[in-house]
Amino acid sequence: MKRSVLVVLILALFVLSTTSDARKREGGAASAVQSGKVAIKCPVPLNRITDCPDTGCGPSLDPLLNKAKNVRSVDGDAETMTIKEVKDLEDKVEGYKIGDQRDKLTALGEGKKITVEAWALIARKGVGESCNCKLLSVKDTDNHIVLVEPAVKNPTLAKSENDSITAEFTPRVRLDHPNLARAKLQPLITAGSGKVKVRITGQLMFDSEHSPGGHLKRHNNWEVHPVTGLNYCKKKTCGENDLIDIEQ
Repeated sequence: MKRSVLVVLILALFVLSTTSDARKREGGAASAVQSGKVAIKCPVPLNRITDCPDTGCGPSLDPLLNKAKNVRSVDGDAETMTIKEVKDLEDKVEGYKIGDQRDKLTALGEGKKITVEAWALIARKGVGESCNCKLLSVKDTDNHIVLVEPAVKNPTLAKSENDSITAEFTPRVRLDHPNLARAKLQPLITAGSGKVKVRITGQLMFDSEHSPGGHLKRHNNWEVHPVTGLNYCKKKTCGENDLIDIEQ
């Protein structure tokens, strides 16, 4: 009799434990849904960026953010902004959550075409990202460019990156502008002992993947993304006649 009671108790404890684990798993799934991210199945075949939808693909992504990243051009005249003006933009957008419609971000300027002048300190190699369907070839990945204010004297990555903003070359823009690439910019930075003066044109975009939390090594999450044009100057002071189009 005692053995029977003991067996029943053990079985009851097992059922309670299993139910509790299941509830935890369900709670985790609910959190993932609440985060605003969704799963999008990758197309087959998937060999190059032209096979990748504008939403990107993968098990957990924000399709509206990826669509913002993946525009191939930006219409209209460019508005001149300073690096400081970009840095002054609101980094924690009140009422916005990952996956939301991006009207609150548009109200702050997302989507407009801007031009900024800056020191470019590095153009980094790309990695697999959901916006690019996790493709890994050089031509199918983004390049992250670290930009700091042009008035900074002798900027370096070690001293200046925490107060930088980000610009990005993207593979979709590169289909039309092949020289908007790390292979073209990084040698200019290296030749300038770690910096080159640039005038960058592109879309103002809020990288909501990293806000709130998960902040990258930079001032805020506003970017020039994608870059649609870049001029550079090898001199310390640059007039209009000193700027060279990277696409030449």
